Amino acid sequence: MVEVLELKAARGARGTVRLPGSKSISNRVLLLAALATGETEIRGLLDAEDTRVMREALGRLGVPITERAHALSVHGAAGAFRQKKADLFLGNAGTALRPLTAALALCAGEYLVSGVARMHERPIGGLVEALRAIGARIDYRGQPGFPPLAIHPAKVRVAAPVPVKGDVSSQFLSAMLMALPLSGADATIEVRGELISKPYVEITLNVMRRFGVAVERDGWARFRVPSARYTSPGSIYVEGDASSASYFLAAGALGGGPVRVEGVGRESIQGDVRFAEVLQAMGARIRIDDEAIECAGSGQLAPFDLDMNHIPDAAMTAAVLALFASGPSRLRNIASWRLKETDRIAAMATELRKLGAEVEEGRDYLRIAPPPQPRAGVAIDTYDDHRMAMSFSLVAVGGVPVRINNPQCVAKTFPEYFSVLASIAA
Repeated sequence: MVEVLELKAARGARGTVRLPGSKSISNRVLLLAALATGETEIRGLLDAEDTRVMREALGRLGVPITERAHALSVHGAAGAFRQKKADLFLGNAGTALRPLTAALALCAGEYLVSGVARMHERPIGGLVEALRAIGARIDYRGQPGFPPLAIHPAKVRVAAPVPVKGDVSSQFLSAMLMALPLSGADATIEVRGELISKPYVEITLNVMRRFGVAVERDGWARFRVPSARYTSPGSIYVEGDASSASYFLAAGALGGGPVRVEGVGRESIQGDVRFAEVLQAMGARIRIDDEAIECAGSGQLAPFDLDMNHIPDAAMTAAVLALFASGPSRLRNIASWRLKETDRIAAMATELRKLGAEVEEGRDYLRIAPPPQPRAGVAIDTYDDHRMAMSFSLVAVGGVPVRINNPQCVAKTFPEYFSVLASIAA
């Protein structure tokens, strides 16, 4: 296994990339297919660490999953999972651990939910509080407010509105939305605090509709979940990963392009397609079709000052592009970075400084003043965070050689990332 990947300076970037499936959509579809009545054929599913741990967990919960040519078949449980006792390890996959925790709390079983050490540092107290408010019985097996968790049988009641914190992670709300149909009664969720990462909640609502449960909402503060059962749509397609698209579109802006990314476009349900707006603000030329986005550079990248709360993952790509801008840039409203696979604000600031940037780090922002020329041959630490590795690989596309430590961390969501990047960067 390669411990350090040497990326040579590229002269440019041009070509076409077909994206792997969206992680966010893949794990939502897997969970709802497992809870639904009927068999669901899933096409385009992401095959990476985060989806593999979800699939393994569903298998342990008694959900039959069959691999077919270019598709996966999930035989739904028609409600609560049949297996009433399980020990589930979910790695560092927040899109698996948090929604499964909520669903299991309504399944009347004994479950232990855990992950890697970093997952045990990522907060889950807001979700546990919301579940306890409806009668769920959940104990912390380590530090209060964090996994691992022990989930016990309980009788839940949803007569009163369910309070859910919205200002820590949108996954708490998404988890409750997907789990509450298991209660068998109409439920109302009231969001406490300013809801962050709203586009990810939109993904949740969209996927729930595909499985027959239509949630009504009043703005972003109140959601009404009907007492409807999930029903298989028969077949469902997972669109390409819009967060992954950001790296290749950025390569087009940095390396001249054009670079065409297929699998997301005008019809996408993912908020990260709006990263194209960031590239336009920096002077890149963007063309969007129904299922593809194309980006070409204009010769110089303009600095930016943008609120990126709605695209927290793709915002990391913008932070690295700031190294090559013609002046200082500012990323605002990114406090959620501190609760991801690593403290991404601190990690990004540290690695950008290695390359010569002057970085001001705040609670929820970064200000990046680029160097005249980024330092060549710098070894970038990735903190076992796939997005750190993928974002900083763009330094090479900008014409500066760079070393990526622990490059295999990209297996979390995009195992073939570096070979795909090499196919367009020369």
